[in-house]
Amino acid sequence: MTMDPIRPTDDEARALARRLIHAARHATLGSLDPASGAPLVTRIALQVDRDGVPLALLSGLAAHTRALMADPRAGLMITDAEAAKGDPMTHARLSIIARAEPAPADAARRDLWLARDPKARVYVDLPDFRFWRLVPQSALLNGGFGRAFHLDAQDLLTPGL
Repeated sequence: MTMDPIRPTDDEARALARRLIHAARHATLGSLDPASGAPLVTRIALQVDRDGVPLALLSGLAAHTRALMADPRAGLMITDAEAAKGDPMTHARLSIIARAEPAPADAARRDLWLARDPKARVYVDLPDFRFWRLVPQSALLNGGFGRAFHLDAQDLLTPGL
């Protein structure tokens, strides 16, 4: 008999997923290569937009940006920034299925990004860089051994932002 490893989503799972998103400074982005359709996986800088949606600052010269422009379907893997030691397979991680959309130019968004990542000042104003929102559609949270949850978009967004 096969047992379903997915637990019912609860407030603790929602809080962990939101903490992972808000604490992230980088993530693994999955997109689809427009030439071959094959998966393309890259590492990106990540923060959250004002409404809790994951936000990336991407160069238009990067392969992943060209891929997102051709097909906005994306995957995002966020790992627990606080878990530096021990077995990484027991650390919390969040896999998000997202739709990528360019974010409108916005001085407030730029200022918030630089407040959290001052070193980005070197490239944030270059003409090929722009912000991209990775709008969650659903997610799979692995909260550590034996703690797996399916989440929907509303489970991931921070209420009241």
